[in-house]
Amino acid sequence: MIQVIKIGGGILEDAAKREAFLQQFVAVEGPKVLVHGGGRLATTMADRLGVEQQMIDGRRVTDKETLDIVTMVYGGLVNKQLVTLLQTMGVNAIGLTGADGGWMKAVKRPIKNGIDYGFVGDVTQVNGTFLRMLIDSGYVPVVAPLTFDANGFLLNTNADTIASETAIALAKGERREARGNVQLTFCFEKAGVLRDAEDDKSVIECITRESYKQLLADGIVSGGMIPKIDNAFAAIEHGVQSVRITHANNLQGGTVISACRSKAHNV
Repeated sequence: MIQVIKIGGGILEDAAKREAFLQQFVAVEGPKVLVHGGGRLATTMADRLGVEQQMIDGRRVTDKETLDIVTMVYGGLVNKQLVTLLQTMGVNAIGLTGADGGWMKAVKRPIKNGIDYGFVGDVTQVNGTFLRMLIDSGYVPVVAPLTFDANGFLLNTNADTIASETAIALAKGERREARGNVQLTFCFEKAGVLRDAEDDKSVIECITRESYKQLLADGIVSGGMIPKIDNAFAAIEHGVQSVRITHANNLQGGTVISACRSKAHNV
């Protein structure tokens, strides 16, 4: 079983929370991949530099100045901090962007409905064999949310999408025994997908495609949670065994996105 675990910037910007999460990550047995965000740190850096930020449906509009900032923060500061900390914990971590080894390619998102996201990437190709080669060699990949295109541009790419695409590529491994033998976990500051955003005890234990539509219609799921769940379903539909959305200090809790039955939960 390969574990693909994604951690968000809200945890990474707090040293104590980051340390607690990494201790849990280190304790995960077997092959694993860490995918990280860093959006809040990028916003903080942009504020310091006086570069105005714009968000649409939980996604960052990335002009050239913002692209430089996210490259510095995601591919540099955050990624190398995590790699360094994991090395000191005895994990042979190796930092990657999509451009390293050319393993994750993308295209610049086209203008749609009058919205230009700028230098934002939509993933087109993932080399799971390259990632497996690193894993089989004893490395733990630490992946920053940056891809690249045929024109030589780095592209800011949603970290949840990166995690989902990574899990899908590994689940489609060339070795038959490895196919589908992948679990994906999204970690953030909440206990899971909540019915009431102010109540951490209101975790929705399981979400199906059917119940997801109702949660959207009722406004229970909104904002940045939408792309997270969309990516979870994309992973499930392309061979990933299961997806979990949970708090960074509880890797076995939270909300499961899988082929669970509708009657197993209430919406």
